[in-house]
Amino acid sequence: MSVCEYLESCPFFKDKIDNMPATSETLKKKFCLGDKSKCARYIIAKELGNQKVPVDLFPNQIYKAKEIIEREIKLKTKNKKFRK
Repeated sequence: MSVCEYLESCPFFKDKIDNMPATSETLKKKFCLGDKSKCARYIIAKELGNQKVPVDLFPNQIYKAKEIIEREIKLKTKNKKFRK
C-alpha cells in the first residue's frame, strides 16, 4: 500500500470539507495513508478524473462513488448515440 498521490489536492485530507466526521483521522489513516484503492474519492478520480470528485465526498462513501461512475458512464453512452 502506498500513500495516495492526490493528498496535496484532496479537500478531505486537507480538512477543507464542512462537517468533517469525528472519525476523519481514522479514515485518513485507512484510506489516504493506507489502502487508497478502496477510497471513494480515489476511485472516482482514477475512473473519471479528479475534476469529477464531489468536494463533499468522504472516502468511505463507496456506494455514492459507484452511483456517480455509473451515471457518468450512462451519460457518455447516451452522448455517443446522439453523435452517430
